[in-house]
Amino acid sequence: MLRIITFLVIFIFSATTFAQENKDKIAIKSVIDTFFEGLHKGDSTLIKSTLHKEVKIQTTSTDKNGTKILKTDRVEKLLTGVANKNPTHVYLEKLTAIDVKIDGNLASVWTPYEFYFNGKFSHCGANSFQLFNNNGNWQIIYLVDMRRRENCDALKEKK
Repeated sequence: MLRIITFLVIFIFSATTFAQENKDKIAIKSVIDTFFEGLHKGDSTLIKSTLHKEVKIQTTSTDKNGTKILKTDRVEKLLTGVANKNPTHVYLEKLTAIDVKIDGNLASVWTPYEFYFNGKFSHCGANSFQLFNNNGNWQIIYLVDMRRRENCDALKEKK
């Protein structure tokens, strides 16, 4: 009888933990979807709604000489750039996958992507988002993206 009770307690705890993690994954994916919806629409207010007030934004790439570059941007630059986007320019950052990892109030999201400008392929890469559960509200606290033009066909072929 004790074994059955122990099994039931473990089962209920596991099911509750799984349900909470699934609920968090849905909420986190919603934050990422909202971020990209704002990017595609040119809506800086929508993007800002996904960001923590102390967010850090960086980009990494490799220049023509093979030098690896890490650039830090201010959130205001991102938001101003989105708000002032030329309405005739169409941005599409097509996520090819989304991988969410959660531990307590920290989440990590990895999103490989293809970027299209006015319908034409521009570059590919990956985004790494770190999110914080701010008392029930998941917010992006760190975003770094990597951009490249080489080896993008391999990414396209994986689809």
